[in-house]
Amino acid sequence: MAKVQTRIFTTDYELGLAAATEIFSGVKNALAQSRNYVLGCPGGRSPRSTYRALAKIVSTEQISLEHLYIAMMDEYVLQQSDNEYRNVNPESHFSCRGFAMHEIREILNTGLAPDKHLPYEHILVPDAKNPAAYEDQMQSLQVDCFLLASGASDGHVAFNGRGTEGSATTRITALAEETRRDNMHTFPAFNSLSEVPTFGVTVGPGTIAKCSKSAIMLLQGEHKQEAFRRINSAQQYEIDWPATIVTECENPQIFADSLAASSS
Repeated sequence: MAKVQTRIFTTDYELGLAAATEIFSGVKNALAQSRNYVLGCPGGRSPRSTYRALAKIVSTEQISLEHLYIAMMDEYVLQQSDNEYRNVNPESHFSCRGFAMHEIREILNTGLAPDKHLPYEHILVPDAKNPAAYEDQMQSLQVDCFLLASGASDGHVAFNGRGTEGSATTRITALAEETRRDNMHTFPAFNSLSEVPTFGVTVGPGTIAKCSKSAIMLLQGEHKQEAFRRINSAQQYEIDWPATIVTECENPQIFADSLAASSS
């Protein structure tokens, strides 16, 4: 198990630029080697500076993204009257697929010629109808870099809340109230907790650890001080703070801004 490398940045902008530069290097090398590059992605606030910085680099370098795959970590699901589950409408303001389309694919493609665009079909999202198929896909593809984020109040990673076994894989799970409250900040168009779905389909900690070639935990803002303290001090996966799964990954790093790291 590799030792986690921690890097502290003055601002969120600098953090995002550093993460994007590292990702771009991998994307460029993969293109030169005629192979795919798979980027594991969360939705929400933490990775936005990385996605935006990556879009600027891609636009400047004019590199083709036809070989890039975006593997989203999770999606909200709804329980049907027959007790079956389905993913929420991707047009919903809180859809993780919608986030991937608008805040990752669209911004990456904005400065590129059409023949260099990241293809629509390269946006991968777990499906509530067959979570095991997504797990198999992740195992088959392998993720070159998994970007990770931690819940501020409960340390959830993707939709894995406290008590999640480290070996857990892609599955449907009930969302803890702490996770749902955090997601009200992630998707501010939610007017009340009652509007936040109570179930999601998500990769598990085991998926992240087993399917990634590298991982970067992104921690920004004063509200992530406890998350930084817990993750930066962890030696292994801690079941009461699932974001510590980064310690079990290959080539693990923590990228924190000065506000998040100020508690150390």
